[in-house]
Amino acid sequence: MIRILGAAGLIGGVPALVLVTLMLFGALGTGAGLLALLACGLGAISLARVWIGNLNRLAVALRRAAAEDGQLVPPDSTPLLPAVAEIADGVARLARTLAERGALVGRLQRADQAIVEALPDPLLVLSPARQVLRSNAAARALLGAGHDVAALLRHPALAQALDQALAAAAPRTADLHLPVPIARDIAAQVIPMDPPLADGGRLVILLSDRTRERALERMRADFVANASHELRTPLASLIGFIETLRGPAEDDPAARQRFLGIMAEQSERMRRLIDDLLGLSRIEMTEHQPPVGEADLAAVAQAEAAALEPLYRGRDMRLDLALAPAVAAPADAEQLAQVVRNLLENAVRYGREGGQVRIETGPGGRQAGRAGVTLTVSDDGPGIPREHIPRLTERFYRVDTGRSRRVGGTGLGLAIVKHIVNRHRGQLVIESEEGQGARFKVWLPAAPAR
Repeated sequence: MIRILGAAGLIGGVPALVLVTLMLFGALGTGAGLLALLACGLGAISLARVWIGNLNRLAVALRRAAAEDGQLVPPDSTPLLPAVAEIADGVARLARTLAERGALVGRLQRADQAIVEALPDPLLVLSPARQVLRSNAAARALLGAGHDVAALLRHPALAQALDQALAAAAPRTADLHLPVPIARDIAAQVIPMDPPLADGGRLVILLSDRTRERALERMRADFVANASHELRTPLASLIGFIETLRGPAEDDPAARQRFLGIMAEQSERMRRLIDDLLGLSRIEMTEHQPPVGEADLAAVAQAEAAALEPLYRGRDMRLDLALAPAVAAPADAEQLAQVVRNLLENAVRYGREGGQVRIETGPGGRQAGRAGVTLTVSDDGPGIPREHIPRLTERFYRVDTGRSRRVGGTGLGLAIVKHIVNRHRGQLVIESEEGQGARFKVWLPAAPAR
């Protein structure tokens, strides 16, 4: 009401002043003047009421346009004053323009997000406080949980590159080695954004996983070094026997048969060595990529035990199975079968002849907040001296080199087991004392309960 009266005063003030002036100078009678003043006041109030009502409806429509979809829709069909209608029409055109521009900005933002999400290279967007504002699917696949992202951002080389990029307003690069949860080599490019992105992003980090390339480089170097060292002895034996068969033993059938048998053993040893080296190299190349799928450890152990029956029967050994349900996930069943096979072969080869080998599967408790399952292979052989246990998973490390070669070992079995367990984000524990056998326990993440 106060607003209406104020508006009425503005509308009828000048006419009322004119009427009062005419009455004072006698140009208008008192009665007629009072009637004219009353009519003027009523008309001003009516016009003010319509005007204020129009403005109120226009304000409501503007608020709806701002809060909803940008369309100026009056709340009722009451006609507007011509001046107010013209303003409303102009504001409606402006609202439609802003709504169209807002829709265009929204589409551009969604397209930007879709492009970033679909990029094959991992990408992170950081705020000035080094907090992650955005990451694409490739970055989430590479870094996994938030722990890996935090470890990446704490890396000294990357922290230095971030500082330099902000200070110099120019891109910087860094080579990173992340040892946990699995060893990875990552190349990072830091790009400062000036002005910042729409979401406040000040730094963009492009990541490139070089683990496979570095593993290939190491594989080539290691293969040449290891193969040349390990193959030297059997090759020398083969060359020596061939020369003997061509010379002194050329006409000696008994010697020829004996030498051919030894040559066949040495050739088989080289074949096993090369197969294990190539298998280990393949595992190392994919070690940084977690497996997919599930594996029933009990079924895998049962199948491998049946396949190796001739081996442990040949040494008059007894295999004791205690296989409780144990499903590992994510897991590669074929690689876990290789773990079981290598551990069983080690137990049979290095255990006591006529002794017992036990294989167990079952629940394995929780590690790092995650439930797990275990696979355990134990024997009652001579055991392993304590000082050798930390190095058993090294390539070609042997406690007894002569015995290992005599029973057909390549020195790579436990190295293969270690890398497969690492790929599955598991843990290998070796327990042994001299004279009391050895126990190899593998912990793996369990499949979620159904």
